[in-house]
Formats: sequence, C-alpha cells, structure tokens
Amino acid sequence: MKLVVVSAGLSVPSSTRLLADRLAAATGRYTSVDIQVVELRDLAVEIAHNFTSGFPGRALSAALESVTEADGLIVVTPVFSASYSGLFKSFFDVLDQEALTGKPVLIAATGGSARHSLVLEHALRPLFAYLRAVVVPTAVYAASEDWGAEGLAERIDRAAGELARLMEGLGSGAGTGAVRRADAVDTADAADMADVAVASVAVDTDTAAAVAPRSLDGALASAHRFTVIPFEQQLAALRP
Repeated sequence: MKLVVVSAGLSVPSSTRLLADRLAAATGRYTSVDIQVVELRDLAVEIAHNFTSGFPGRALSAALESVTEADGLIVVTPVFSASYSGLFKSFFDVLDQEALTGKPVLIAATGGSARHSLVLEHALRPLFAYLRAVVVPTAVYAASEDWGAEGLAERIDRAAGELARLMEGLGSGAGTGAVRRADAVDTADAADMADVAVASVAVDTDTAAAVAPRSLDGALASAHRFTVIPFEQQLAALRP
C-alpha cells in the first residue's frame, strides 16, 4: 500500500517534518506501506503559479498525482494564527476536490504552545471532512514542550494504528471479507456467511445473481451448496 506524507513545515530541520516522519514510521510498524513524502516548502512557487495560471508545474503535478493515488495520507501543518498554514491550505485548494473521497487521512499539527491544540478539531478535521476523506479518530498535536515528554509517543502510536487499520480495511474492499474467508471454512459455514452477505443487499433468490455485488459472484456461483433466505423472511423470523 502507498502512504503519502504531506508536510507543510518551512524550516530545516522542521518539527513538522519530524512529527510527520514519526507518524509514518509508526504506521509502517502496523502494516506494510511504501512511504512517499511531499514537502510543500519545495512546491510553494508552483502552488502560487497554479492559482494564477490554472496549470500545475511538473513537480506540483507529480505531488498531486501521488496524493490522489495514495491508499492513505498523513498531513502535518505548523500552526499559524490559530489555524493551518496558508501553504498547507493552498496545496489542498489546488487538489481536485474528488481526490480524497473515501481516503483514510491522519491529521497532525505542531505549534509553540499547547493552547493551539484545538486547531486539529476546529480547522483540520472540518477541512478534510469537507473533502470527504475518512479522518482517523485520533489526531496528533505536538507543542514545543511535548518533544521528549510522556504522552506524545502513545498518541503517535494510537493514531498510526488507526490509520493502518483503515487503510487495510478500505483497501480490501467493503463487503468482500466474508466471501474471501468462506474459502477457508467448511461448506456449512460458507453457506451461513453467504446468506448474510446476500441479505445485506436485500435481494431475493430470483434476483440475487443479477444485482449482487461483484464480490459475491463466487458465492452465488456455488449457490447449490446453500439456501438463500430473503431478507424479509429473516426479518419476519425475528419478530415476536
């Protein structure tokens, strides 16, 4: 899987990049990922030109393509004036609005004071919710005093684990897990799981083969091994 890290740090070395690297490394401990880092500092001029010309330069175009094709994102910004940096926002302004739909995103920020930690909830999370990304529950903020202190490593590890699980879950395809596991169990168990999968799309025996998701093709092809119970019948059986 491809993990793209977007860092909006401006200085070298940068605490923003340091946090980004630690989050990426922690994610890599949970699942196998190919990590690519996009440094927005190197793209600042091309981002500005994109606003005036409407066309991205070569480096910016490559960065936008990487973000679009990623299986998951880690995005980290320094806090400027109680919000994300202008460079950070500008990059996502030139990104196609459909590019992040359904994509797992871990949000993080750095700042000089712990008082700016709410930037994660009042600025970054709404931004990526608007872009229809799937934002992991745990966001990570690192103030100057957090480096080397207790708590930061645990937050990084928890957020990375959540991102890894989302990437694995969404990457495997919704609704296909039960059918894939059916290959490893006996016929009776396979029948039970296939019944549940077919009922979830609310189809009857006659129309199941026509409208079931592609992930159920294998189960439906072997329908002689089990009986498909219509959803309405299952629901009636549960009523007192």
